[in-house]
Amino acid sequence: MAADERDAKDRQLDGDRVDSDRPLTTDTGVKVGDTDNSLRAGARGPTLLEDFHAREKITHFDHERIPERVVHARGAGAYGHFRPYEGLSDVTAAHFLSGPDVVTPVFVRFSTVAGSRGSADTVRDVRGFATKFYTEEGNYDLVGNNIPVFFIQDGVKFPDFVHSVKPEPHNEIPQAQSAHDTLWDFVGLQPETMHMMMWLMSDRAIPRSYRMMQGFGVHTFRFVNAEGRGTFVKFHWKPMLGTHSLVWDEAQRIQGNDPDYNRRDLWDSIERGQFPEWELGVQLVAEEDEHKFDFDLLDATKIIPEEEVPVRPIGKLTLNRNPDNFFAETEQVAFHTANVVPGIDFTNDPLLQARNFSYLDTQLLRLGGSNFQQIPVNRPVAPVSNNQRDGFAQHRVHRGRTSYFGNSLGGGCPALGGGSGVYHHYTEKVEGDKVRVRSESFADHYSQATLFYNSLADWEREHLVEAFRFELGHCEELEVRQRVVANLNHVDHGLSVRVAEGIGVEPPEEEAGPNHGRSSPAVSQLSTTFGPVVGRKVAVLVADGVDEAAVDAFREPLVGAGAVVELLAATDGAVRTSEGGVVTVDRAYTTVSSVLYDAVVVPGGPESARTLAGDGGARHFVLEAYKHHKPVAAVGAGTDLLAPPLPDEVTSAAAGTARTELGVVVSPEAGEESVAEFTRLLGAHRYWDRPTASVPA
Repeated sequence: MAADERDAKDRQLDGDRVDSDRPLTTDTGVKVGDTDNSLRAGARGPTLLEDFHAREKITHFDHERIPERVVHARGAGAYGHFRPYEGLSDVTAAHFLSGPDVVTPVFVRFSTVAGSRGSADTVRDVRGFATKFYTEEGNYDLVGNNIPVFFIQDGVKFPDFVHSVKPEPHNEIPQAQSAHDTLWDFVGLQPETMHMMMWLMSDRAIPRSYRMMQGFGVHTFRFVNAEGRGTFVKFHWKPMLGTHSLVWDEAQRIQGNDPDYNRRDLWDSIERGQFPEWELGVQLVAEEDEHKFDFDLLDATKIIPEEEVPVRPIGKLTLNRNPDNFFAETEQVAFHTANVVPGIDFTNDPLLQARNFSYLDTQLLRLGGSNFQQIPVNRPVAPVSNNQRDGFAQHRVHRGRTSYFGNSLGGGCPALGGGSGVYHHYTEKVEGDKVRVRSESFADHYSQATLFYNSLADWEREHLVEAFRFELGHCEELEVRQRVVANLNHVDHGLSVRVAEGIGVEPPEEEAGPNHGRSSPAVSQLSTTFGPVVGRKVAVLVADGVDEAAVDAFREPLVGAGAVVELLAATDGAVRTSEGGVVTVDRAYTTVSSVLYDAVVVPGGPESARTLAGDGGARHFVLEAYKHHKPVAAVGAGTDLLAPPLPDEVTSAAAGTARTELGVVVSPEAGEESVAEFTRLLGAHRYWDRPTASVPA
């Protein structure tokens, strides 16, 4: 791509890129002719202290690792841009939201929360969704998560929560898991966590990919227009491919097969030119309506149901370029909730207020001092001019004799800004006693947890119960389990009984306050986008004698629709076709697993089908995909793999004409109708009505 075609941020970073085809030098630019041998006094003598190259090389290696983030340590990032659909000057003075002619470069970092940098991508956890907008007025960071609420209401509890979910300090076990006593001990004693725990035990905590994951600003922020009028705002990122998740058994198996599953998916999709996209939406609440809800807008454990305040789409985010260097960009990027621009301000949310302190404090430690904003990935495109001087890693060369305001010796520069673009804090009257108390309006900890439960589809509720049983089943202390079940009884009695029965706890008596019956359909993943198959991975199982026409009948339209189709055989290389040709194998199915694919196709060819049906690995591949509710297609003799222990509905269908049963497409040949039906099922993500309890995998 030519330099003049790159966005402003890309051009700005060009001067910081290091090309590997240049001669090797020291950090001061001196060319190095030998980097394999230290400078010695004689061939077998002692190394000399004056070997500045060896000292520099070793010292730099010793300091290559910076402290990883305490939370959100494992992440993946990409560059892109954001374009508004319309101008929002009626509610905000932010220039980057002023109209569709303003395109703002961005860097987005996705992450897990609890695990270390070395943990796996598909653990049950909250996911970070942090966006740095390089606006013309300065950097704006929207530091969000894939879940719209949080565990606690006040940031003073954040160290307690994180300590509880991290590996237990006496034995540093378990890594990147919430299924242990200390987390659930904290949860049982802090009822304010219950709404968040419902989300965490749902499928939202194991997303299929970052491309299919929602994002939320979590807090209630404030838009401020040019006249100083404020409007409360909640931010939503909605993926254009829809919001889709894994199942828990699948997520665990992926951790062993490919711990970089989500990171790889993001990288590969961008490299293929299938750029991930999200729509930014806002929920706007007029100041005079602040108290019209049955919860407090400043409470980060609450959502505004979309049925009460619809999400207004305001623009689109597109990620179209991978970083050149993970450490320099993805690892060193520094987000901060207090990085705002004119037109965006805070509220008195006590969790947000604490984050506004914590993020800056964290970056000062991680990135070596106060100059971390000069690191290329953090550097704004807006000009920077201030009296900040010196410190570790100072990159700017400041000219002049004055470094204070006001001054006359430097001509009064840099002078205070005036006119448009100056940041003005929202004017708000604040008064009250100096107290350490929680507002009574924050006291309801259960009604929105119930709202969430009521909003789920039947299969989502089943997964929720299974998750609670799995997590609490790993707690050694019975009283920890009992306290959580007692809290769940305030959410829904039936839920608490089902969880209790699975973890050896006496089911509680029915709670005096029954389930209120309210729901928010927008919460369920049933309300998401279905249909696109872009980036979906389809495994086609082949062996010698495969029907090449059937392979092409599926592969060509699927690839044309944006899916990724891979041919898998027992070994790498190629297989013979029934027509006498050969087809190239992409991978050996012994080196991958069905959990890395979204669907499976078994084409025809009697010889190929016999070979596959006699191979336990191939049969397991199909069974496992079926158990995880994925679409399966079998053509002609390929239906031989659909034998017991698959249900009779599927195996009997295999003997008949073309039909679909339980999300399995069977057909004597690969016709347009069967391929179209398989594509439809692939776009629907999973066939959740399929019974799988009796199917081993």
